Amino acid sequence: IIPPKGWRPTNTYDDIDDLLIPAPVQQVVTGQSGLFTQYNIQKKPMTVFEFQKTSNLDKFCSPRNVDFDELERKFWKNLTFNPPLYGADVSGTLFDSDVSEWNMAHLNTILDTLDNESGMKIKGVTSPCLHFGMWKSAFAWHTENMNLYSISYLHYGEPKSWYVVPPEHGRRLERLAKAIQHSSPKHKPAVDVILTIN
Repeated sequence: IIPPKGWRPTNTYDDIDDLLIPAPVQQVVTGQSGLFTQYNIQKKPMTVFEFQKTSNLDKFCSPRNVDFDELERKFWKNLTFNPPLYGADVSGTLFDSDVSEWNMAHLNTILDTLDNESGMKIKGVTSPCLHFGMWKSAFAWHTENMNLYSISYLHYGEPKSWYVVPPEHGRRLERLAKAIQHSSPKHKPAVDVILTIN
C-alpha cells in the first residue's frame, strides 16, 4: 500500500534515539545448500541510537549491488557471515497520536473490542510492535497470531523483502520444516529453520 502523497506518520524521527530495544538478538546462521538454522542469541538492551550506530558499521551495511537479484544472491551467499542484530517485538509505535489515517495504534477494527470490553491487550495483535533490523536480519516463515493478517509499515531504511508461501501450501512447508527438525538431534524446537527453495 502506498500512502497518499504528503501523508506522514510522524513529523520527526529525531526523538527516538533513546528508545530502548530491551532484548535484541544476534542471529547466528549455520548451514549450506539451501538449508540453514538460525540461532537467536539474546544481547544486552540497547537504544535505537546504539542499534543504528552498530548497523552502520561496514560489516553490517548492505553491499553494493546493481539490482535486487544481485542483492538477493549476496544475501544467501553471505548469510552465515557477520551475524546481524534484530530488535523484535518492541511495544509501541512511532506514529504521532494525532495521525488519524493508517495509525497502527488506532486501526479501529473489531479487535478493538477485546481491549474496550475486556481490557485484553495482545502484543502485536491489538497493540503495535516495532521491529529494528539491519542487513541480513531475518524473521522465519510463520503464521501470524490467531491466523490473522499482518500489517507492517517501514518507517525508514532499506526496503524489506518478503518470501510468502501461499496458504494452500502452508501445511506442506510445516511438514517439511518438522521433518528437517526431527531428522537431526542438533535441531531443537527453539531454533528457526530457514529454507531456500529453488
